[in-house]
Amino acid sequence: MNIEALYQIYSSNYLVTTDTRTIKRGAIFFSLQGDHFNGNKFAATAIQKGAKYAVIDDANYQIEGKTIVVDNVLETLQKLANYHRKQLKIPIIGITGSNGKTTTKELIHNVLATQFKTKATKGNLNNHIGVPLTLLSFTNKTEIGIVEMGANHQKEIEFLSSICEPDVGYITNFGKAHLEGFGGIEGVIKGKSELYTYLKNNNKIAFIDAKDAKQLELTKTIDSISLNSAVTISSTQPLLSLNYNNEIINTQLIGAYNLNNLQSCHFNWRILQGF
Repeated sequence: MNIEALYQIYSSNYLVTTDTRTIKRGAIFFSLQGDHFNGNKFAATAIQKGAKYAVIDDANYQIEGKTIVVDNVLETLQKLANYHRKQLKIPIIGITGSNGKTTTKELIHNVLATQFKTKATKGNLNNHIGVPLTLLSFTNKTEIGIVEMGANHQKEIEFLSSICEPDVGYITNFGKAHLEGFGGIEGVIKGKSELYTYLKNNNKIAFIDAKDAKQLELTKTIDSISLNSAVTISSTQPLLSLNYNNEIINTQLIGAYNLNNLQSCHFNWRILQGF
């Protein structure tokens, strides 16, 4: 079965899962494999629990009329997600960085959801499986999508960007996380800034922290908007507050570690203003 045909099945209700514990009636179950498990073995269980079809890559687990046999289940999931992204025709925000990704994603999501039908990555499901599942959770009613992308080695952000095709990208920071996988701090910068490369090559927009010299340097040739040019953040009180064009906005966040995360609220204002 080709991706177009699979998409016709998926788009009838926009339900997919990789976990038999969360099966919803009519969903497509993707039988992923790992080092210590074989999802093909759970295809029958998924069907019994209400899945419409199970996508498998081992013909030994076929169920007449209920399984779709492919060469590789994970690659099929990723291709379906990218095909779906191309049909959506909505702005998608891609977020990565060493720290603060999930908090920043939640801040952006909660503000934009006050005016748009917005969906975002659940928790920190931000890898080669989580990103496709996030995209496939967006429906024809979604108006803005927010996708968190994590990485611990080179080329991972490049790959995830090619799947979700973000219109706007934001790197929270370059920090000392996953140094072993990236080969040092310079490797971290190179790996995370693969998002910038995607944005540049596809004429998309980067939102950047104007206080970060490295971000400014890396985005010289990219269409970009500085996030903090009109925002000041106060931490003199227990709860953080922002001053945007002389309008005070109080938050429920505490701690200096949230100052940079809170900066992302400028992101929301620029989006609401159409950039």
